[in-house]
Amino acid sequence: MLLSHRAVMRSLALSFAAASLLFACQTRPGVLSGEETSEGARRVVMSVTEAGFEPDTITVKASQPLELVITRKTDATCATEIIVDDPPVNQKLPLNETVTVRFTPTKAGELRFGCAMDKMIGGKIFVQ
Repeated sequence: MLLSHRAVMRSLALSFAAASLLFACQTRPGVLSGEETSEGARRVVMSVTEAGFEPDTITVKASQPLELVITRKTDATCATEIIVDDPPVNQKLPLNETVTVRFTPTKAGELRFGCAMDKMIGGKIFVQ
């Protein structure tokens, strides 16, 4: 069965629109992640799934306290804890329990976070 030119173009347009929307909703460097709390901290809600940490890219301001509110939703991962090198963070992530990790990035740049296996599953925090 052959599709008409109009049907193919409509399908392509819808696919492009969906991909554009998905890309626009992802966190990118330069766009602050999460929401600001009444105490002035930046709160980012995260999950650990079979796909890893979600979101895996976070953008924050230097010297603003950061709260990562993390729920590990799977046992099929090595990300049973979150590790950040500087400032040092090593927090266990029990299955199906929400854990809040608080720290303050002090200098601009890129921080890696992830599992205890050399951050094999993890992401990046862009500090402005």
